Amino acid sequence: MLQYLLTFMYVLVCLLLLLVVLLQQGKGGDIASAFGGSSSQAAFGARAGATLLTKATTVLGAMFMLGALGLAIVYTRGPSSLMSGKSGGTVQTTPARPSAPRPAVPQSAPQPPKK
Repeated sequence: MLQYLLTFMYVLVCLLLLLVVLLQQGKGGDIASAFGGSSSQAAFGARAGATLLTKATTVLGAMFMLGALGLAIVYTRGPSSLMSGKSGGTVQTTPARPSAPRPAVPQSAPQPPKK
């Protein structure tokens, strides 16, 4: 259950990161600046939006990397490590019984090739 919650939150962070990156204005500016237009088309103003979106990108990028690492660890250990109260997530198994020795199989002598 916890794996599904973490996966949902990770997908949400991915979508927010995608949205924030697409909202940012490129370094080259827009097409209007190429023809002498000085108006900015940013949603939050010329400079304030850049700092807000830059900070949001930094935070979401860090959450993206930590989330990927965390999900890799959680899914490697399996679901039992999340719910058990044991430390280390080790599973105790019963020792295997030694198998009975196999009887020796007599090998036949090689046959001469037929002509």
